Amino acid sequence: MKIQDIHSQPLIEVGILSREKLDFVLHSSHKVIGYQEDGSERIEYGSVPQGSYSCTCEDGLIQFENKTFASLSFEPESDSGRFSLNNVRIGIEFHWEQELQQCFEGALLIKTENKHLLAINRIALERYLYSVIASEMNAEASTEFLKAHAVISRSWLLAQLGTNIQTEADMEKKADSPPMGSDFRPGQAAAVKPGAHKTKQTDPKGQTERIRWYEREAHTLFDVCADDHCQRYQGILEAETPQVKTALRSTEGMVLCSDEDICDARFSKCCGGLTESFESCWADTKMPYLVSKPDRIPAPDRNTYADLTSFILGNPPSFCNTDNQAVLKQVLKDYDLQTGDFFRWTVSYSVEELSDLFKQRSGLDLGLLSDMEALERGGSGRIVRLKITGSKGSLILGKELEIRRCLSKTHLYSSAFVVEKVLDKQGNVRQFVLHGAGWGHGVGLCQIGAAVMAEQGYTFKQILEHYYPNTQIKKLYGF
Repeated sequence: MKIQDIHSQPLIEVGILSREKLDFVLHSSHKVIGYQEDGSERIEYGSVPQGSYSCTCEDGLIQFENKTFASLSFEPESDSGRFSLNNVRIGIEFHWEQELQQCFEGALLIKTENKHLLAINRIALERYLYSVIASEMNAEASTEFLKAHAVISRSWLLAQLGTNIQTEADMEKKADSPPMGSDFRPGQAAAVKPGAHKTKQTDPKGQTERIRWYEREAHTLFDVCADDHCQRYQGILEAETPQVKTALRSTEGMVLCSDEDICDARFSKCCGGLTESFESCWADTKMPYLVSKPDRIPAPDRNTYADLTSFILGNPPSFCNTDNQAVLKQVLKDYDLQTGDFFRWTVSYSVEELSDLFKQRSGLDLGLLSDMEALERGGSGRIVRLKITGSKGSLILGKELEIRRCLSKTHLYSSAFVVEKVLDKQGNVRQFVLHGAGWGHGVGLCQIGAAVMAEQGYTFKQILEHYYPNTQIKKLYGF
């Protein structure tokens, strides 16, 4: 997205959960607006008081209070309006997956998809960010760290959405037309990048490569999801701290730019000492601000990290190499703190265990695995192409997230690992030991490293300069 495409704060729609039956609590009176099956007729249902409510999905339509709708909108009648949802699943497919009760500001939209009800929160971008930076890290984290994250979370979202987003003024103009019928807003689906998948034959001997990368899902009924696959958005229960308020007010409307483009400002938990380049994890496109670099200032000569195997097996100094619990608690939520070995970690599998796991997770049967070889690594040591050999054949697997998915019941912490093969007396492999570095894809800002930088006195602008070279901060709206 170009910076000239944004002139005021947009409204966004965040997908929260999908259920056959939706139970929710309104904490104040809400105006209810419904639409008929074809989405053409607007029905002013009236006002409902605070209380507990439920909707069900029958024959692809919403049943609410003995009436049938194609879609519903619950609009708060005051600025303090809130609604709550129970059993919202977070960390989906990751090792910290669990369910929480969450409370939200803004409007509750209910749509249908595949015989399920979708609960969607429509909210102004800046209020959305209040929750994001308190969900991605502790709401009492240092202000400079929160400022840096506010800028990149705003930038990432705007870069992903493209130009087809609505502002509050747009919503007022469209008050008499269906904003949430059975289809998405005109043009918006085209602005969303789908997950990219590639499978190709490149070897004349028939060696198969499965090279896949995963962008934000191509959501057609809302703008962005509420979980780690997009950005964590867990409601407002912890958002209202002085640090969060200061961070958002002082950076309102600020985005990170590369020339006139809003930056696709990726981030992860822990880079492991070297950040990764964009093309190692996603499309084969070089981003001048998403490059591999040491997580240190001043940065040592790049030749220091020429041997990536030694780097992964070592304990190099870097911002994110810390055991300072006070700093870690700024970044890691309670469930994240259960992961204590993120900078360097080890995972062991028996041959039988890994063979069965790979078959289950990949859908491919290579038989009993005998070897894993890194054919290509990114600048941080993350494996881009991994050759896996078994008794029934071999496969080249990539990119980093696909490797992490196929070698773990959830996800490996990262694809920056070295394979150790433990042999039996006959020389056969009986165990694979993976020695790894970092937590996440490692591209862009390293959350733990940024928290350490803030603790050491770096400003949010210096943090952004470190993790996103060749960028500038520009203000799109606000005072």
